[in-house]
Amino acid sequence: MMVKNFTLLLFVLIFLLPISVLSECKCDKSEIEGGNNRAKALKYKLVAIATILIAGGIGVSLPILGKIFPSFSPENDIFFMIKAFAAGVILGTGMVHILPDAFESLTSPCLSENPWGFPFSGFVAMLSAIGTLMVDTFATSYFQRSHFNKAKPITEDEEKDGEHQAHVHLHTHATHGHAHGASLSSNEELNSSVLIRHRVVSQVLEMGIVVHSVIIGISLGASESPKTIKPLIAALTFHQLFEGMGLGGCISQAKFKARAITIMAVFFSLTTPIGVGIGLGISNIYDENSTTALIVGGIFNSASAGILVYMALVDLLAADFMNPQLQNNLRLQIGANFSLLLGSGCMSLLAKWA
Repeated sequence: MMVKNFTLLLFVLIFLLPISVLSECKCDKSEIEGGNNRAKALKYKLVAIATILIAGGIGVSLPILGKIFPSFSPENDIFFMIKAFAAGVILGTGMVHILPDAFESLTSPCLSENPWGFPFSGFVAMLSAIGTLMVDTFATSYFQRSHFNKAKPITEDEEKDGEHQAHVHLHTHATHGHAHGASLSSNEELNSSVLIRHRVVSQVLEMGIVVHSVIIGISLGASESPKTIKPLIAALTFHQLFEGMGLGGCISQAKFKARAITIMAVFFSLTTPIGVGIGLGISNIYDENSTTALIVGGIFNSASAGILVYMALVDLLAADFMNPQLQNNLRLQIGANFSLLLGSGCMSLLAKWA
């Protein structure tokens, strides 16, 4: 049920966003970058749809297919390094790509002079990060309570039988048996809590990625400038691949049923190509420099940046870097830190071109 509701919300975001950003241009056309070529731009857009779709599909599938590719299994040490690299890509996307774009949109000369009076993009990103924290904690606690409340209650006969067995067991093995039983119950509760946590994280992370993917896909699809589209293809292909690996790792750790896994993986893979397709369809009437487009795009980008920065730092990096498997292995710690710096550095470098 949670996956179905989540999917419905994302569909609403995808199909309502383009409608909300259609508006008459309020800015001088001479300010818009030249070099438009519709025929050449169309070819690049078709290439973008194919490459981004393939990269996203491969990225999100590799961790999910951990049984076929043992290196990508969450239990493998290499997985920590791959996930750290992917988290660096997500962090770089939020901090270096999305947030500056949001500032640019909400302070554009196409808007009235100083319409907000303070750094509105940072304010929205902050609220988004706080909101994500609240959703994260409330959703986790809600599903934990729901899970444990659904646990089968112990009947009176079973309780007496259990007490009798425990009494015999204690006489036979002294305190060892009691400690073992308590430890087993504690481990089951811990594993259940961790599993619920992974499920919440994977869905919140996908929402943050999808919001930005729709916006950037529409922008790419609506653009008629090959000079703008070419670097975007490389940047989006790169970060869809590694964002997909980060998301796929979370999905594989969440241990959803096959149907839910397929829905989430396919939805992630299709989101940006669908955004490009929507941009293609509205390219004649969509103006990225219109007041409405700038405000809506800037607010959504700010919110997306807040979500991705929070998820990268708190739910991906903090969780993995404090994991005993990583803490007890100095070589793995160094490798994970290097992977994090490499991922964020590579994504930051792409900002030079896109």
